[in-house]
Amino acid sequence: MSESNITTISIPKPLAEKIKKRCEGTGFNSVSSYVTYVLRQVLSNMEQETENKEQKEAFSEEDEKKVKQRLRSLGYLD
Repeated sequence: MSESNITTISIPKPLAEKIKKRCEGTGFNSVSSYVTYVLRQVLSNMEQETENKEQKEAFSEEDEKKVKQRLRSLGYLD
């Protein structure tokens, strides 16, 4: 990555040390690469949860009642 595509973020030294220990024996060659991976995972999960919530809210109770009423009128529901 070029210099313009990265930034520096400060974290407490004790946390950095814990992360460094956690990286041992993994494919992560630095604290930065591990933190970047974790943050991407967290953000991805949050975006997915937001999408799922929006999808659930896309169909209101009123919409559901209208669909059920229509299905009843077509003979699909009792």
